[in-house]
Amino acid sequence: MTTITLHQGDITRQTVDAIVNAANSSLLGGGGVDGAIHRRGGPAILEECRKLRASHYGRGLPTGRAVATTAGALDARWVIHTVGPVWSATDDRSELLASCYRESLRVADELGARTVAFPAISTGVYGWPLDDGARIAVETVRTTPTSVTETRFVLFDRRAYDIFTAATT
Repeated sequence: MTTITLHQGDITRQTVDAIVNAANSSLLGGGGVDGAIHRRGGPAILEECRKLRASHYGRGLPTGRAVATTAGALDARWVIHTVGPVWSATDDRSELLASCYRESLRVADELGARTVAFPAISTGVYGWPLDDGARIAVETVRTTPTSVTETRFVLFDRRAYDIFTAATT
């Protein structure tokens, strides 16, 4: 069973085995967490993403799936890229969001990662309500069998930290 910890701050500054990237399906970088990870991690991450895209994901990584690359210059061994769903008021996409966390933990297990840092997937520009996103994230991590010993949620601001704190109690 993994221990869940919460941290407020910059996910790119975490010293862990793997950092989870809330990627877009192109795997070629973007804004938010994705852009920050690519900028701080350097060109090695983008190079591996391009290779993955060319060999396996020409149309893009499907929503809810996860793949790993080097972490480049980050204080981690790997970056696990997962594509979160865009929130919809009319279409329940919560299973896809849960899949991002399950698939990331599955990839972490395959890599032998013991510490993993997650952002609040889909709660930024993809519009997922933060309280629901926190509930899904925490519940999924708690119920997913994994060899990861610490799952760290790294929240950008105090509001997100407080909402994740409420979801863990």
